[in-house]
Amino acid sequence: MNIRKYQDKDKSSLISLWKSVFPEDLRHNEPSSVIEQKLAVDDLIFVAEYDGKIEGACIAGYDGHRGWLYAVAISQSHRRNGTGTTLIKTAIKSLKAIGCIKVNLQIRATNTAVANFYKSLDFSTEDRLSMGAFI
Repeated sequence: MNIRKYQDKDKSSLISLWKSVFPEDLRHNEPSSVIEQKLAVDDLIFVAEYDGKIEGACIAGYDGHRGWLYAVAISQSHRRNGTGTTLIKTAIKSLKAIGCIKVNLQIRATNTAVANFYKSLDFSTEDRLSMGAFI
């Protein structure tokens, strides 16, 4: 396994991965647009590669106050083998290197399996109400 930053050559593979892992995602999360918008800000997109194939990905963000993890996806065939853990730890290490001291993420409330995964990485549920607005 090789964890590295996204490269332009990864675009079609990353789009396929996200579409397979998040098949019912909303239109504003369209992978091609997400990649372009993120790269306009910084290069904190990480991929997990096996034998030249993208099997995992994660976007990291930092606003100067706290960090975020977005679009964490592992292909079905590479779950429960350390790919997600290594990918998340790499993203967190990169955020820490630029001054981040707290990392947040959001998951769907119904996704209890992934909640347990994040708890195993020392994330905890915080008493917050998540809100958003399309502008």
